[in-house]
Amino acid sequence: MLRDLHTHTVFSDGKNSPEEMVISAIEKGLCEIGISDHSYTDFDTSYCIKKEKISEYKAEILRLKSKYSVKISVLCGIEQDYFSSEPTDGYDYVIGSVHYIFKNGEYVPMDESPLILKNAAEKFFNGDIYALAEEYFKTVSDVVRKTNADIIGHFDLITKFNEIAPLFDEKNPRYIKARNNALDELLKTGKPFEINTGAISRGYRTTPYPSAEAIEYIKKKGGKFILSSDAHSTETLCFKFPEIEKSFF
Repeated sequence: MLRDLHTHTVFSDGKNSPEEMVISAIEKGLCEIGISDHSYTDFDTSYCIKKEKISEYKAEILRLKSKYSVKISVLCGIEQDYFSSEPTDGYDYVIGSVHYIFKNGEYVPMDESPLILKNAAEKFFNGDIYALAEEYFKTVSDVVRKTNADIIGHFDLITKFNEIAPLFDEKNPRYIKARNNALDELLKTGKPFEINTGAISRGYRTTPYPSAEAIEYIKKKGGKFILSSDAHSTETLCFKFPEIEKSFF
């Protein structure tokens, strides 16, 4: 079944309305689409659903679910950040994601720029970028418990810029150990990992999250996957799904 459950709309940091996303999904032949805007985070409101808009968001997806029920299954999801304090009840599913680490009273974003990561390593880890990666994966290892996730979002988001602006070696033993320790913890939950093409569509990567090495590790351990586009516009729904399926399955 062709479906895409990781999508964003104007309710958070997306370009299109939920209805435009649903219509595009129908035009692309999808059987199911999930809208999964970013959960509210009080320490950073620049990218997420505004607290006062949460009820409206749920009501709008419910309206679309009814309006287009003959043509497509519409689900109301949420991409729940690890540090969000909003409840996750009332959604059809939850994507659990880590976009920040919390260090010495500060929230440090993992996906905004290479410079932020470099400066964070200097400020909090004495310049040790692998210590930052270890802190990130330690947080990620707990994401299912913390967010009540049904799907594990972009597992190795910290690598977003590593292709265009390398900050660390993903073959370094410390990195591999931190990554695999997190994978082992998450594999125990039985929740699927998304293979996320969002960074490809936005020009940051030529391969999806997680890395090919992480995907192989998950496969060997009997883990499950779900394809997702992390689309922020109608143009990138199901982005490169056929190519990714061919490459990894």
